[in-house]
Amino acid sequence: MTQFYSPTAIQGGIDEYKGEWKTAQISHLLKRTMFGSSPDDIAYFQKKTVSQTIDELLASPTPVEPPLNYYETLDYKDPQGIKFGETWVNAIYGDGTVNSKRRASYKYWWVMQMANQKRSIHEKIVLFWHNHFATEINDIDDARYVYIHNTVLRKFALGNFKEFVKQITLDPAMLRYLNGRLNTKNAPDENYGRELQELFTVGKGSGSKYTEDDVKAAARVLTGFNINADKMVYNFNINNHDTTDKKFSSFYNNTVIKGTSTATGAEKELDDLLSMIFAVDEVSKFICRKLYQFFIYYDITPTVEKDIIEPLAKIFRDNKYEIKPVLAALLKSQHFFDANVYGSMIKSPLDLVIGTLREFNVAFPSPKDFLQEYYNLFGEMVRQGQIMQQDIGDPPNVAGWSAYYQAPMFYGIWINSDTYPKRNQYTDTFINSGFTKNNKKIQLDVVAFAKKMPTPNEPNKLISDSLEILYKVPVTTELVQQLKKDILLSGQSTDYYWTELWDTMINKPNDTNTLNMVTTRLRNLFKYLMALPEYQLS
Repeated sequence: MTQFYSPTAIQGGIDEYKGEWKTAQISHLLKRTMFGSSPDDIAYFQKKTVSQTIDELLASPTPVEPPLNYYETLDYKDPQGIKFGETWVNAIYGDGTVNSKRRASYKYWWVMQMANQKRSIHEKIVLFWHNHFATEINDIDDARYVYIHNTVLRKFALGNFKEFVKQITLDPAMLRYLNGRLNTKNAPDENYGRELQELFTVGKGSGSKYTEDDVKAAARVLTGFNINADKMVYNFNINNHDTTDKKFSSFYNNTVIKGTSTATGAEKELDDLLSMIFAVDEVSKFICRKLYQFFIYYDITPTVEKDIIEPLAKIFRDNKYEIKPVLAALLKSQHFFDANVYGSMIKSPLDLVIGTLREFNVAFPSPKDFLQEYYNLFGEMVRQGQIMQQDIGDPPNVAGWSAYYQAPMFYGIWINSDTYPKRNQYTDTFINSGFTKNNKKIQLDVVAFAKKMPTPNEPNKLISDSLEILYKVPVTTELVQQLKKDILLSGQSTDYYWTELWDTMINKPNDTNTLNMVTTRLRNLFKYLMALPEYQLS
């Protein structure tokens, strides 16, 4: 089994970081808050301060266009008349065939948003909330519902967490996924009432003292909500609502939520339920722990709990559960930039797949001219994530992907005898031949990447500068020298061999023989670097 880096104790508190601001720090921040750290993004943020960079990463995102009908062919037309290139998100359900195609469209579209992201944390934090409020497309089925669910994640990803929880509770996809639509006074369904507390707000930590009776009382509060299938919004049926009072345990200060017999009263019961839950400090601590484990490291020691989690939780509560101030404090902290954090996380499959796309600035065919090929190539990226055990939109269960929470392995779950070779196959294929759909190909342009390095004609600098972007843990000088000698110099004894080869390629752009020689050497170099365990770390 490949051994991966494990950090020593991470130092520093939440005081603002005032240290160096160079490629090492910028690429660390970008790898954790975006997907990959491209040379262009690093150069852009070098002109800004740490605080300015994080403020920009946390700025409100611009709306994204919805997924489209890319699936129309000569032999298949959308049965609802949605034309090629138009969105299906407001169409009627149709049949299982078109719904299956729309589900694929949705997944491909989501990965597009990750790959085409602006300089923003938004796509990464949407993935965080997708894992937190986990739903499965395979269970929900209706592609329109899962798209609506995604818009909720996007709208509230950096907003108010309490309002976020309310909207998730009333979201049609969640009402279907956790049986909220089936929860009635005569047949109470405790599924959502349980996960609302156990997974979404209070958690299962030592400070979470809610009871089984609290689960049952929460379920009674939530009776009567169902789905208006025509409008694709939640609906409320007073005849299915438990109108009696609901009493909770001492953990919730023995709160009594008054029963109601009106639709507006039922929503007030929901508001009262959330106010009761959010009055418990454990909510703020639970969410801050999850943010910490997603963005920094999985091991929350007693020192981290005291010096990081508790101060962040207080910021969360003091800001009435606004998410952005917590992220700003965490990302600007000395703790986040401690050198022991760098490379302490194993990349998720999506981090690997999308980060590689972005760091090498992979060019896709124009969606305007080649929409089907554009979608299908992103579909291949979805498939790559699937075979590495992260199927976007379909986590294994309501708890999300186990690598984000399962002790003691956590991120180590991503790597095993099956997935590690597939990671290497992905990068090898991307470098060697690329991925092709209908004669449209995407491939890593290793020469273009090398050209973005400050001095690519100096072999030592080319390797070290590339490693500063691609790796977050150091490698030995001996390895660098061996790579230079065996790959870039092809066994030659002097660095001038590579310098002359590179300069000739630049000065004689029509010299295909020299271009091929440079390309072959760079492909071998980057294949080797991306196959090592260090490339799997973020």
